[in-house]
Order: sequence, then C-alpha cells, then structure tokens
Amino acid sequence: MTGRWAYLIHLLAWTLPVLLGQLAVLRWRYGVESPRVLRAILPPALAVTAWLVAADHLAIAAGIWRFGPGLHLGLQLGAVPVEEALFFLVTNLLVAFGLALLAPGDGA
Repeated sequence: MTGRWAYLIHLLAWTLPVLLGQLAVLRWRYGVESPRVLRAILPPALAVTAWLVAADHLAIAAGIWRFGPGLHLGLQLGAVPVEEALFFLVTNLLVAFGLALLAPGDGA
C-alpha cells in the first residue's frame, strides 16, 4: 500500500490490536483500579511523546531528515507529520502498558 494514507493505516493496523489487548489484560488484572493505572501511565507517555516530537521537529527543521511529499496526510505539528507524532505516542503506550503488565503485585 502506498499513498497518503499508507503510514496511518499500517500504524493503526498493527498497533490497535496490541494496544486493545494490553488494555483488556490491564482491565482484567487491575479491575476497578484500571483508571488509576491509566492515570499513572498516560502523563509520562504523553511527556515522552512531546519530547520526541520536539526533537523530531528540530531534526526536520535542520534538514537532518525529511518525509517525502505525498506520503502523509499533510497535517503537521510544527514540521512533524501527525502520523509520526502518533507513532511516538503509540510506541510509548505499548512500552508503558507492557511494563504495567509485567509489574509485580496486585496493582495496589
């Protein structure tokens, strides 16, 4: 698949099932505590995502790398395509949810 939608479709196709599976297991493992777990996970994941987007913006603006025309939807956060920012967020969530699933204890 090529074109403007390819990056987003591929990203969501492989990450959404894994993220939903992780969330289901977190919900099963922590039960009513799952909102508390998400409140613990989301702020750091968003902070790291913001950091990576800022670094990516600087690298793109400096000409270190670029994205070919027509390969993204055209929506950007600064110089960073939205799909790239979403990739950073999804990657951070996959890691954070995975660490929460591996954490010892009963979730308390």
